[in-house]
Amino acid sequence: MPRLAIFISVLLFFAPHGQADERLSLHGNYIQGGAIIGQAPPGTRMRLGDLPVMVSQDGLLIFGFDRDHGPSAVLQITYPDGTSEQRLLAIASRQYDIQRIDGLPPSKVTPRTPEEIAHIQRDQAIKRESRKIASRKTWFTETFIWPMTGIITGNFGAQRILNGQPRAPHYGVDIAAPVGADVLAPAGGKVKLAALDMYFEGGLIFLDHGHGFISAFLHLSRIDVAVDDIVKQGQIIAGVGATGRVTGPHLDWRISWLGQQIDPALLAGLMPQPVQAASPMEKLD
Repeated sequence: MPRLAIFISVLLFFAPHGQADERLSLHGNYIQGGAIIGQAPPGTRMRLGDLPVMVSQDGLLIFGFDRDHGPSAVLQITYPDGTSEQRLLAIASRQYDIQRIDGLPPSKVTPRTPEEIAHIQRDQAIKRESRKIASRKTWFTETFIWPMTGIITGNFGAQRILNGQPRAPHYGVDIAAPVGADVLAPAGGKVKLAALDMYFEGGLIFLDHGHGFISAFLHLSRIDVAVDDIVKQGQIIAGVGATGRVTGPHLDWRISWLGQQIDPALLAGLMPQPVQAASPMEKLD
């Protein structure tokens, strides 16, 4: 999926004399599902609406806009010298696809038994706990890569109809691949969750890229890392699977920031073409 190269400038600045403070630099996609990386003086305090924006010791920061974010957001900034400003950010809207998926086991669409419900509740508690403490590292400044190459079968934000029943939107990018195909870390990070038995997700990894900016990898057949591992960009972390709520093997890659659902394709850009193996008749220099 092409990078959505849509950069909407800040419309209004509520700062002394109507001028924006040049000490703060922001770059990214001002669009639903987009992420913004910035630089501010160390010690700056920030909030995006009601959400805290962590600023590193070097002044680096990241925040993002949910799939259904409204047309604007207020960024509140307090600098180390006590001066403050507010920036009103214009957020572009998007049109999302409708995706119909049939052939799912009925229990994966509408869980009914006490055991199924208890499993889901357990999973929810595990996921909440794993998100509680965000790393202060700044791996998110790396240029994100695709965790694998393949045919994209599901896009971010699509409204899903499962076995004919409307369900929550899809918050990731689905990449079709055979079971066992390697999954790479799209950027460095710390493993916050690594479990093979989640009810809906099957094999699941949470990788914190810093400041609560988390990649999730779903439906894995194997997991090659453990909780608290520090991984490097491009490192093999798992294998593609067909576990959880799926109709076939694929990787579902998702990103979130403090509960805001972010589009991975906006960060990774165009998916590179897979490297073609040389035929037996070809001579490699």
